[in-house]
Amino acid sequence: MFDDDLNWRVEEACFNAWPSPRQVLYGGWLMRFSGGGVRRANSVNPLGGNRAEPAGVIDAAEKLYQSLGRDIIFRVPVIANEMDPLLVERGYHFEGGSTVLQCDLTRHRVEKSSAANVCGDMTAQWLRECARIAGWPAEEQAIFAAMVASIVVPKAFASTSEDGKIVAKAFGAITNGILVLESVATDPEYRKRGFGQQTVGALLDWAKDEGATAACLQVATDNRPARALYASLGFSRELYSYHYRRKVIL
Repeated sequence: MFDDDLNWRVEEACFNAWPSPRQVLYGGWLMRFSGGGVRRANSVNPLGGNRAEPAGVIDAAEKLYQSLGRDIIFRVPVIANEMDPLLVERGYHFEGGSTVLQCDLTRHRVEKSSAANVCGDMTAQWLRECARIAGWPAEEQAIFAAMVASIVVPKAFASTSEDGKIVAKAFGAITNGILVLESVATDPEYRKRGFGQQTVGALLDWAKDEGATAACLQVATDNRPARALYASLGFSRELYSYHYRRKVIL
């Protein structure tokens, strides 16, 4: 049983936490064109409320994405999946199932770990180490930096250091009392040592201090290590899932 009001609030918060500097609103659908490899910021997404019929939206999206030489990607959440049958019929292939998890911050105990650092602005070091841990090329790093620069809602960047370098990082943004956790990653050489937990915990502390009452994140459904980490931090409620459908432009 879905809580539609909460789920659409979470959708809005997620859009605000990872905005696309280039986008088009079309009949209750949001088409995003940030560039780079992040599908959420380069796909067609449903919005809450009334939406235009799928066939016309698909036609319009195909023209726009093709004009930019981009693959055409639709993000299909189960709370608004009316597009899916027609996408299958038109040859769009399934990609990347993910689950949206929620944590009740009113039950979160603030611990203020001395090992993790939280900053209100993205520093050059945080961005550089973020790119190193993620293995991004320079172009992807620039797109990420532009995305972060376009975030308007309150945001914070957390990291934990060891051996003189950042080994775990994440950022978060708050909309309407909901913290969205993004870009959570730990250096492969330092995993299973609690650094990711400390980093995410520091952002939960920050959000609770800011008055947030809930936190959410999006995680690959089959990523068991990440889901175990988040469960240990109180992300025990599954809100809804989504997947992508892609058509490659030849």
